[in-house]
Amino acid sequence: MRSLSRLVLYACVLLAVSCVKAPPETSTAGTTRAAHSGPVRIGFSMDTLKEERWQRDKELVEQRAKEDGADLDVQVANGDDAVQTKQADNLLTKGVDVLIVAPHNGEIAASIVEAAHRKGVPVIAYDRLIMNSDVDLYISHQVARIGEMQAEYALQHVPKGNYVLIGGSPTDYNAILLRQGQMTVLKPAIDRGDVKIISDQFAREWKAEEALRITEDALTRTGNNIQAIVASNDGTAGGAISALEAAGLGGKVLVTGQDAQRDAVQRIVKGTQTMTIYKPIRTLAFDAVDAAIKLARKQPVNAPDKINNGKKDVPAILLEPIVVDKNNVDSTIIKDGYHTREEIYGH
Repeated sequence: MRSLSRLVLYACVLLAVSCVKAPPETSTAGTTRAAHSGPVRIGFSMDTLKEERWQRDKELVEQRAKEDGADLDVQVANGDDAVQTKQADNLLTKGVDVLIVAPHNGEIAASIVEAAHRKGVPVIAYDRLIMNSDVDLYISHQVARIGEMQAEYALQHVPKGNYVLIGGSPTDYNAILLRQGQMTVLKPAIDRGDVKIISDQFAREWKAEEALRITEDALTRTGNNIQAIVASNDGTAGGAISALEAAGLGGKVLVTGQDAQRDAVQRIVKGTQTMTIYKPIRTLAFDAVDAAIKLARKQPVNAPDKINNGKKDVPAILLEPIVVDKNNVDSTIIKDGYHTREEIYGH
């Protein structure tokens, strides 16, 4: 009987640590606020819609909210931290029950979490982690693993040579996680002398023109002697490829990417970009909306993973990414309907 009691206790502990609960719902006066009735009101604070993938996120979050009968209010900050903070405050003033935040700056967005919690509103960090905050849930793909996959692919195909590393925005913690993952894989090859890092820089705001500048500089300094470019996403990959093509090296240097953007997949089948990381956005968006509704209703959310944001181990749902190159474009991206065959091949 004592053993049975211990087993029951252990099961309860496991259940407690793997589930997320919403913060107590309070008003600004500090008194308990009654749970809302009617549809759940979700605020979605987005950094940008400039990249194709974020347009997909918005459309899919809207689709899922409609399917689940939730009211959704989307605000887009266009890469401006002050605007994103103000928009989040506006969503809270409107009385949303839960916030989903894709932050422009993971550090500054901590103030959004604080403001939301003062009103008893739970916050989900979407795709990008919100640092040094008591954020309730993080949902993303396995970001550090993506960096590892990019570097593994590069080493498998170009085990020796001069490498250029192009990171994303230094204000985006995902860019840091990607670099950590890349270096975990590359460091042994660097230590052996098989790989030499010619350039290791971050592209401001993930801009293609920044990646172009970084690549041009590396080509000039090495006399075009570069074998691989580990670009952290498809936008920076595109900038790097522009520089390579101008130097007559299009398709001759391995280039990684991430996001499976249409232009990137077109480059892959053409042969100028070597690979990308496909992250099924549908699952990410749908899981975020489903979790938001549960948190708003004070229902537990199963979050099997954890990631430290500098303040705590944040409960997390981390989805598996997929390596895509010219050999499996049809069986992954096209098969899933992420892009059509006509969009990629033109026929």
